[in-house]
Amino acid sequence: MRLERRLWQALGMALLAAVAFLWATPFLWTLVAAFRPEGAGSARMASLMPDTPQTLENIRNALESGAFGLYYVNTFIVVVGVLAVQCVTVSLAGYAFARLRFPGRDVLFYVFLMQLMLVPPALIVPNLRTIVDLGLYDTLPGAMAPYFASAFGTFLMRQTFLALPRDFEEAAAIDGAPWWAIVWYVLLPMAQPGLVAFAIVSVTAHWNEFLWPLMVINDPAKHTLTIGLAAFTRGAEGGKEWGVLAAGTLLVMAPLAVVFVAFQRRFVDSFVFSGVKG
Repeated sequence: MRLERRLWQALGMALLAAVAFLWATPFLWTLVAAFRPEGAGSARMASLMPDTPQTLENIRNALESGAFGLYYVNTFIVVVGVLAVQCVTVSLAGYAFARLRFPGRDVLFYVFLMQLMLVPPALIVPNLRTIVDLGLYDTLPGAMAPYFASAFGTFLMRQTFLALPRDFEEAAAIDGAPWWAIVWYVLLPMAQPGLVAFAIVSVTAHWNEFLWPLMVINDPAKHTLTIGLAAFTRGAEGGKEWGVLAAGTLLVMAPLAVVFVAFQRRFVDSFVFSGVKG
């Protein structure tokens, strides 16, 4: 029985390793091709085995060909701006649905969650009309505005607040603290894992957002990384510069990958807290 169990375990591990390799193949190719010398032929360019010596020429050409510095700044503004507003809105909404009592609270919460059932492209037309009416078309705030509220973030913070004991906030209320002080000084520090988990989802989603910024921004000086990469890719594909194309893709995805590797334990702990406690 032990031998049979070990064989099944080994088979399961081998299957998981094969699936993981297939999933990681595009990332591995991008990493290898970005540092492959320019002289490699088309057949060699498809290989996952790195060439020697490695070169930074593709990275340098990508930085010279595309305005990645500008794209980084614009993307950083959008990501940080959206997250800053979302932290306020989802925290207050989550607190209201978790702690306050008012008529129709649960019904309103479930209606609010219906937003999760809508695919983002279905909201492009009404959102675009609203942005135009507000005079925010072709601006970075226009690219941020539709995401200032988040049904997922509200749900996550509600579940986080529900999991917290009431003892500390009741003690603060007895001492005369107003509701906003209770939220800011008592609940939010204890709800930090939930906020971190939501921040991970928010930053990843808006770093990689493509369709909405493409619809609302025309000025090349305001392009984010995904739009800039699309324009950069058209030029690189025309010249069959696969190494430069891989380097440009690596420049877009590298920051998120580095942050995840550096803080992966914190990421996992935050999601475990939010999922299990909620």
